[in-house]
Amino acid sequence: MGSVQTLDLEQLRARLSETAEIVTKDDSPPELYQKSIARWSESSSIIIFPATVEDVCVAVEYSAASGLEVAVVGGRHSTSGSSSSEGGIHIDLAKMRAVTVDPTNKTVTAQGGCRWEDVDTALANHQLATVGGTVNDTGIGGLTLGGGYGHLMGQYGLVIDNLLEAEVVLADGSVQKCSESENEDLFWAIRGAGASFGVATSLTYQAYDQKNDTWAGLLFFPRERVRDVFTAANHLLDIGDGRCTLLPAYGTPPPSFEVIILVAVFFNGPQEEAETFLEPLLSLNPFLNTTASVPYDNCNSLLNHVLGPGFRRSFKGSSILVPVAVDFAEEILRDFEEFVARVPDAKASVVIFEYFPYKKMMEVSQTSTAFANRGAIVGIILAPGWTDPKNDSVCREWTRTMYAKTRADRLRKMSEGNVDSLTKTTVGEYMNHDGLGAGPKVLYGVNYDRLVELKKKYDPKRLFGNGPNSII
Repeated sequence: MGSVQTLDLEQLRARLSETAEIVTKDDSPPELYQKSIARWSESSSIIIFPATVEDVCVAVEYSAASGLEVAVVGGRHSTSGSSSSEGGIHIDLAKMRAVTVDPTNKTVTAQGGCRWEDVDTALANHQLATVGGTVNDTGIGGLTLGGGYGHLMGQYGLVIDNLLEAEVVLADGSVQKCSESENEDLFWAIRGAGASFGVATSLTYQAYDQKNDTWAGLLFFPRERVRDVFTAANHLLDIGDGRCTLLPAYGTPPPSFEVIILVAVFFNGPQEEAETFLEPLLSLNPFLNTTASVPYDNCNSLLNHVLGPGFRRSFKGSSILVPVAVDFAEEILRDFEEFVARVPDAKASVVIFEYFPYKKMMEVSQTSTAFANRGAIVGIILAPGWTDPKNDSVCREWTRTMYAKTRADRLRKMSEGNVDSLTKTTVGEYMNHDGLGAGPKVLYGVNYDRLVELKKKYDPKRLFGNGPNSII
């Protein structure tokens, strides 16, 4: 690993635009440095805040010349650690948040530092929407380059299925645009493995009419309703037309910190139609119901605090085949109850089941993009949250144990047959939720070999995507 000299930093400052910024531990106010590195992972020694694409090029060239590890920062939500580096360089795109909407062609172009709130709000001004994150303070870059799940994916596919064009700064400092008709191999790679290929400074998406309000909110049930909740969720996923998403979760919210089931619901339609469709769930009489008619650009803020800051966390995504076995869902609940009883400090823990409609994303083949997790699956997020460092080991081990258990269940059912050809090749892993470093062969499955060759072409010195998930 390289080193940074004061003279080098002064030369770097001279090459950046006037509004760009450099923050370091040694020559910046402590509070500014701590704010700059605030995220879920470790800190770095230099944080560069480019203000223009040219600044990004300079930052990339400097990173390559320094020999230091580089991490690109968007919304600071990365649970896989891809936006963090210990002792390296952060290229933080926070100053690049411009959004341009083309209402005639129904497209939106956003700079790489944007968060989904920026995109949702800009589109809402034109009664449009695109597939975006369910937590709107997530950065668009990380979510997109890792695949992109969202409430509208049941109607329009993954975020990457709606990506029309990207502007990327490559490891050699050059700027390349890519799309289905330009630099096609780079465009293929960034849709699912983008963090390993460069800095996305601009992303253009297809948008759609969104003139109606949505119906969204949280439903709270006692833990005794677990079998009924998952029976209803399986049924609704099976009969739905792609407009409804359900996110059943186990948690211990204040003030009682008792284990309950909460279900985040979204329906792209009017309240009367939503309540009719969701009657199998609503008839279970939740003890608290926060659902309401809300504009689409507001519904993506409802989950912002479910995994709020301020806690030590482990985070890992897994998946199981649909329909979710009710017995297995109940077993996971018992495991969760045992864990939070054994580690009372882990009161911010949650387990989330992602009932995203999957049929639309399955219209695209497993090899059409680098993303290799298309299939008839329900994602599971394992996210213990605690405060005392002495509980680090036990909480992280619980995450590993539960991941192994859910993965084994999916693989067992796949081996038993009666699985469609696309689902047979799904990796069952979502890059954006990989906090344990599953490794590139696991994450990219049938697409791994092609990614290795493209990595050699675009980033032969491995400037981007270092760590356990590095492609080569």
